[in-house]
Order: sequence, then C-alpha cells, then structure tokens
Amino acid sequence: MTELNKPNLGNQGAPSNAVKSSNSRTSGESAPNMAPRETRFLVARVDVIEDATGITILADVPGVSKENLELRLEGDALVIEGVMAPVAPGTLEPVYEEVKLSRYRRSFTLSRELDGSRTAATLKDGVLTLQIPKQADAKPRRIELTVT
Repeated sequence: MTELNKPNLGNQGAPSNAVKSSNSRTSGESAPNMAPRETRFLVARVDVIEDATGITILADVPGVSKENLELRLEGDALVIEGVMAPVAPGTLEPVYEEVKLSRYRRSFTLSRELDGSRTAATLKDGVLTLQIPKQADAKPRRIELTVT
C-alpha cells in the first residue's frame, strides 16, 4: 500500500502513503495584527481513494469554472489552484458575504510510486476528479509458478 499523509483524519481511518498534503489557509504567515504577506486561500476539501492501479483525488471546488482552474506538476508536487466566479450577476454587488476568500489552493507531494505525468482530470458540478496511475513497476503483479 502506498502512503498518504493528510491533515486531521480524525476517526476516518489510517493514512495511506501515496501523497502528502501541504496546505495552510495563507500562503505566507505573518505576525498577529499584521496583514498576510501573500494572498489568502480557501483549502479545497478532498477525498483520496487508492486502488491497485493508482489513486483518485476528489476535490471540492464549488464556483470554480474550468477556465479559472489551474493544475500544475512542479517536480513531485501536484498543485491545484482555482478562482471562484462572482456570485452576483452583472453590475450588482453583494450587500453581505459570508465567504470573502475567492481562491482555492491545495498541494500534494506525490510518491515515486505514482506517475504524475499521466494524471487525468475532470471537473463536474464543483468536484474536481484527478486520477493518478501508479508506475508500471509499482503495480501489484502475479508471479506464475511452475512445478518441476
């Protein structure tokens, strides 16, 4: 089984080993009572599912269109970034907003068992689905036994 390190699993089960998540609510922390040095991000919630062929990551990114979503492989890091489209139509401006942050960011460190270059991605109804296959030599295989 591959390794997955993700924040605060609670009672959901033991972590796997395929990917390590590295996220914070701000990309640059600053001292209390000071503005952040960089843009603040929402952390996209994810489910990670592993099977014999690889892993599937389901990321919730409501309000983000395909045009406003960016997926990058930076070495062994997979980065998901997206910008929510404005909710108010036309020239209307909201009177009250509960969600003021409009950018999502999530990054994962992929293990060597995964082939990030063959990642497939789809976006439907605010859910980003990433399928990352295992390297051919990391997949389980059956060994034939001959009796002599």
